[in-house]
Amino acid sequence: MLRHPTAHRSVTRRPVLAALLASVTAMGMGMASAQAETVKVGIMAGEDEDVWKVVATEAAKGGLTVEPVIFADYTQPNEALDRGEIQANAFQHKPYLDAQVQQRGYKVVPAGYTALFPIGLYSKSVESVAELPEGAAIGIPNDPSNGGRALNLLQDLGIIKLREGAGILATAIDVEENPRNVEIRELDAGIVGRSIADLAAGVVNTDWAFKSGLDPAKERIGQETLTDNPYRNFIAVRTDDETKPWVKTLVSAYQSEPVKAALQTAYKGAALPAW
Repeated sequence: MLRHPTAHRSVTRRPVLAALLASVTAMGMGMASAQAETVKVGIMAGEDEDVWKVVATEAAKGGLTVEPVIFADYTQPNEALDRGEIQANAFQHKPYLDAQVQQRGYKVVPAGYTALFPIGLYSKSVESVAELPEGAAIGIPNDPSNGGRALNLLQDLGIIKLREGAGILATAIDVEENPRNVEIRELDAGIVGRSIADLAAGVVNTDWAFKSGLDPAKERIGQETLTDNPYRNFIAVRTDDETKPWVKTLVSAYQSEPVKAALQTAYKGAALPAW
């Protein structure tokens, strides 16, 4: 008779233990799910793909899975981010994002600096700025953002002087002093690099320089500096996601020594860490 109460207690404990086990298992699965978060990051096709393989490896150490989404058109990553198709992107600088936000109302903000891709002055006919001849034809991009950036570079190199207050969106009509009487030729950003042989020099973005077969180590005679440069690229996220933990993990993964080395290798010294 004494065995029956004991048996009864044993039977009633089994569902309790099972419930506890299920609860603990569910909690464990929930924690694992939170730690193994996945984010899609929009990047541009090309050298950056190699860099982001290293970023993904570093992010995985912090429990974050990074899936790069490749774009070929600069207008697409912010649109995809704003629509929630990706969780972040990494391809742009602040003047570009500001223009996109003003034009399209995107709720997108910078989260952390990545790299500076210095716009440079390239030439196949001279080896230094000092050698540029009187009346030299210099090509610059014809879009407002890159055109202004190019003119500011020419000013920093002492070739021209812009009117005070011309700012980052300066145009050719803002040239106040032109002591060498250089001819500014405004061309499509993708054409400047391919036209270098027909110019004394041309201001070319890093990505277009590579696509045009230019060698920064041999044919770049001047470039931007990193100090106070508004054109540093960054990781961008939606405003609503700005304070989420995964953003910090992603930025930290990029701002690491392995990624710094990957930038050097992928861009052959033409990209500078911006953090």
